[in-house]
Amino acid sequence: MANRAVTRHLVLAAAAVVGVAAVRFVVPAVAEAPLVLAQISGDPEKPRRHFRVRQPARLGATEAGLIYRRLSAAIEAAYRRAVGGGYRDWRRFNTAPYLSSTHGQLYVNNYANQAGAAYGRYERGGPLPEGAVLIKDSVRATADGETAPGPIFVMEKMAVGFNYVSGDWRYSVIGPEGEVWGTTNGAGAERVEFCIGCHLAREATDHLYFPPPALRVKF
Repeated sequence: MANRAVTRHLVLAAAAVVGVAAVRFVVPAVAEAPLVLAQISGDPEKPRRHFRVRQPARLGATEAGLIYRRLSAAIEAAYRRAVGGGYRDWRRFNTAPYLSSTHGQLYVNNYANQAGAAYGRYERGGPLPEGAVLIKDSVRATADGETAPGPIFVMEKMAVGFNYVSGDWRYSVIGPEGEVWGTTNGAGAERVEFCIGCHLAREATDHLYFPPPALRVKF
């Protein structure tokens, strides 16, 4: 299982992520994956955590920001290929990309659509409404100087009853080429199941994590 030689391609017949009628879902072969899956994550078809970057670079805010600006158009293009729309004109909630230990040692940013604007109240924001979409895009930066677009992590608040355990959030992961790796209650759901368990620890704040306090945009 962990040494698949061939990439499997599945086409979703129903909506998979953020209202898409049909998108291509790709399970990448391990040898072709742009990020390294640490052994403790287990089966890549049902991982226990995100793909992780080995030996990530330790960047300051300015350097991380410059790298992100150089790669951001390519990152959004991957999202457009999967979803059909962009997100970089949405509100951004962090002042600079930050290294996320919970998202595979990638440098990440937090965005939300208008329905998710209350995310900017952080721990005081309360439950977000149906239709709120949160985007966490990412950049890979390694200690040896390699930089590349990373996955895009999507949370969409669905109607009540969608998934009790997830707090009615649908989790999706979009790869750097625009391939959807998995989505809650859809194709590849087992590949994002661990997202539910991780975010369940933040049930008191509607299953939400927030940028580091020092990097939060004040509204």
